[in-house]
Amino acid sequence: MDCIAGVSRKPWSLPFTAEPQEVAALRRIMRLHLGLWGLHGVIDAAQLCVSELVSNVINHVGTGTPATLAVSMSGPRVRIEVHDSDTRALPVFLDAGLDAEYGRGMALVTTVSDRWGVQLQADRKVTWCELPTGLPSAEGHSGGARVNRVEALFRGYGCEPGRLGPVGAGASVVVEEVAIDVIVDVLHWLRVHGRDSDEALDRAQVLFEAEAE
Repeated sequence: MDCIAGVSRKPWSLPFTAEPQEVAALRRIMRLHLGLWGLHGVIDAAQLCVSELVSNVINHVGTGTPATLAVSMSGPRVRIEVHDSDTRALPVFLDAGLDAEYGRGMALVTTVSDRWGVQLQADRKVTWCELPTGLPSAEGHSGGARVNRVEALFRGYGCEPGRLGPVGAGASVVVEEVAIDVIVDVLHWLRVHGRDSDEALDRAQVLFEAEAE
């Protein structure tokens, strides 16, 4: 049985004008997209990085500069890029004090990200940072060791973990059928080995509800 892919974490980009009033809108868009990707744990850090990277363009390149926000997965990390056309104004890390009005932007990005950098291209500058998600892969889930073990198990049922993800109404039926097959097979295994399948189901339900809380 094949699994239908659900919502994928496809790269996206958004042109914008580097103005102070745009920052709040870009933060909201970042929250929305990361929520759809199921990456709620990195939303706050991602919003901070967007604020600082965009503010860096406003302060050091100029208000009204055409720019682009691009977001993608770099392995298990979220990669945030801000593109602008000025290849001269390069962001730098400054060890600014807590009361400093300027110079703290890239220090904050350094604090919350795994790494950051600047790429110079022929017609643009790309300032980027990458945030850790804790996922096993770009297509993985954040459900912890239990979910990761199930994804490995699903390989034997025609489902590659990379094709699994948050699913919509159409795909959920197929994925649920695979999950039911796994459960039924486990019940058969218990019966063949003289175990009480009903008792096992009851215990599993109690444990699941306790962990879900």
